[in-house]
Parts: sequence; structure tokens; C-alpha cells
Amino acid sequence: MFGECTFVQTLRYLPKLCSQGSEDSEMDVLGQARSVDATGINFYKVTEMKNTRRHDSLNKKKIKTDSFTVEKEDTLLASLLAFLPQKSRNVLKVVLRDGQVLVDGNPVSQFDYALRPGQRVEVRWDRTPPRQKPKGLNIVYEDQELVIINKPSGLLTIATDKEKRKTAYAMLSNYVKAENPENKIFIIHRLDRETSGLLMFARNETIKKQIQETWTTTIDQRTYVGVVEGEVQQDEGTIVSWLYESKAFIVYSSQNQEHGQKAVTHFKKIKANKTFSLLQINLETGRKHQIRVHMQDIKHPIIGDSKYGSTQSPIRRMGLHAQVLAFTHPKTGKPCRFETEIPKKFLQLFASGPKL
Repeated sequence: MFGECTFVQTLRYLPKLCSQGSEDSEMDVLGQARSVDATGINFYKVTEMKNTRRHDSLNKKKIKTDSFTVEKEDTLLASLLAFLPQKSRNVLKVVLRDGQVLVDGNPVSQFDYALRPGQRVEVRWDRTPPRQKPKGLNIVYEDQELVIINKPSGLLTIATDKEKRKTAYAMLSNYVKAENPENKIFIIHRLDRETSGLLMFARNETIKKQIQETWTTTIDQRTYVGVVEGEVQQDEGTIVSWLYESKAFIVYSSQNQEHGQKAVTHFKKIKANKTFSLLQINLETGRKHQIRVHMQDIKHPIIGDSKYGSTQSPIRRMGLHAQVLAFTHPKTGKPCRFETEIPKKFLQLFASGPKL
């Protein structure tokens, strides 16, 4: 059902036309017998249990597909246009949007997805209804080992004493159990409640432990975008300090190497005006509240983050979003990279400002 992971923004998954269970059930009720005709195509001969009259053979519906192997590096849409010149650009955009294009078995909806020689591309022309997703939760990728979501701001990753049901973990747990009551979800890492963006879960405990125990070598890139107060003068920079947490759950920054865990944050200015700056932020380490504390260190706190020095909340949420997550797949060993768009509310603060 699932394949290798790919670089995507939003994926819609195509469910199986029928499962082994549904075929068995139909056989029990209708006395279904599977046969093969002279052309080698499977078809089904159905006989009602309480009626000895024979019915016409029913051919199993076959999905109409086109497929090809990538011969040179190009974007997905450009390759589809070259392979299917009889199809219009608009038609191909629609099948991409609806998750009907698969690369190495995975649905891909990104038009400019970069293809590599040797990859297999398949277009399924018959649209099937997408699997029901949890309301309010954007699942961007899933396979037999992992689920990647784009968490909205305001949603907890896991339960607290005050909130136990409306969490990303609870919603995903209900989602996988709807497929099979034995299914489970395991938390690999977390995002703060007010931080939006890419968050990864494991579908079994072995994968969870494997990623957590090899975090520094498995995770290749974690990039955030953040809106901070004031105009940052440096085009780019690196912040290094040692972080420790108080009994009141507030994280403090120190230059004392014996006091806390070392934290390294790299930032690059994307846009700026006299009031705010939009930064691209890369984590070399992943400490609790690291970005929030380090932005406070350089006197440019994340907007909406009153806990760490912010006095402004122009978009009524914290201005921090986990935009890119890249890692080595724990099962296949292949590189995976996921990227989301910068939240529109962030960009609206710079609508009239110059792009750097």
C-alpha cells in the first residue's frame, strides 16, 4: 500500500480498489469464484447461494494507467508534458493535484518535484476517492513506518494535564486505528503548541527508538522560518550558548559550558522592514525552546512569544513555523525531504517591504 517517501507538500493517498478481506466477504455471501480468461485477465464469476441461476461474468475493473522510466533530470510536470504530449497542461495539473501521479509508488502532487534518472512515474487516470483524513490535521506523507503532518498553530503535539483529547497524537491515533484497531502511533519529536509545521511520528516503537537513538545522523535538515521583532542588521549569523531549564519550565541561556546543554542555531535574513524581520533558521542541535531563547538572546524575540520577551502579536499567534524536514528513511535508507510554504500571515507583514 505504501512506498518510499518523496519530496512533497501535500499528498492524497489512493486506497486499494478492494482488499483481500472484502474479496473474502463477497465470496462468503455470493459464492464468488475467481477465474482467468483466455487473455490472462482476472475476472469474477458470481453465483448467489440461494439461487442456482448463473449470472454473467463480471470483469474486475482495471485502472487506466500510463507509466515511464525517467531518463534525465527534470521536473515532474515537464516530464509528464514530454511523455504525454497529447494531454494538456491543465489536465496534467489536475491529476497531480488529485494525487493520481505516483513516483516510485508514492503519490506526488508537487508540480516542480525534481525527478532523477531511473525513477518510475505512473499516472492513474481513474480517480478514486481519497482516504478520509482527520479533520483539522494535514497529513503530508505516510508509509508503513512513518507519518508526517503539517501541524497547525494552536494544536498540542501530545496531551497535557489540561488537554488530553485535542492533540496531534490523539487525532493520528484515531486515524490509524480506524484502519486497524491494532495500529498505534509513536511520538518521535515535538513542536510547541503555538509553533506550526512539519512533525514526524512513527507507526511502531522500533522505528521510534531507531530515529531517536540516531537523531544526529538520521536528521539531515530542520529548517524553520520565524518572524522576529525589529530589523535584524546581520544578513546571517550563528548563535551558540548552553541552555538549562528552571523548575518553572522556563529555559535560560548561558555562556557557561558547564551549565546546561550546548545549543547551536544558524539564521539568515529573508525579508525585513523597520518593524519585523523574517528569518530562515536552521538547527544544528534540537534543544527545548532553542529558537525562542536564542532569538531573545539577540534582542529580536519571536513575535507573539511573550514567554521569551515579545511584546507584539500582530498575527495573533507565535511567528514560528517548521518549514523543512529532511532525513534518511529508517527502513529504506533513502533520503527524504519535505518542505511547506511560508505561512501567508508571515508574508503579509512584509507585503510592501523589499525582498532581500
